Amino acid sequence: MTRLVPLCPADDVWEGAIRQAELPDGHKLALYRIDDEVYATDDTCTHGAASLSEDGCVDGGQVECSWHNGRFDIRTGTACAMPCDAPLKTWPLQIVDGQVCVALPGE
Repeated sequence: MTRLVPLCPADDVWEGAIRQAELPDGHKLALYRIDDEVYATDDTCTHGAASLSEDGCVDGGQVECSWHNGRFDIRTGTACAMPCDAPLKTWPLQIVDGQVCVALPGE
């Protein structure tokens, strides 16, 4: 069973930008819009402690960490450029009543 947790209005996630969101436990996510679909990954680069929403940039379907220029596929979390070799965790999203919601395991 899953529960949907609202993160932000869908209109606040813009094409080509990165928006930070926070889970109820304080874990930070990075939200992206690509071709009118919204995606979520962990906000912290797996190579260093850089926040992708603060220090990253979107290029096509990838996010680049500005600290060391590593890249990840936004849709899958796959590391696409060194020095990043560990994938980013991705999170399942749904748009419900105009809100971006993350699907978390239920209790």
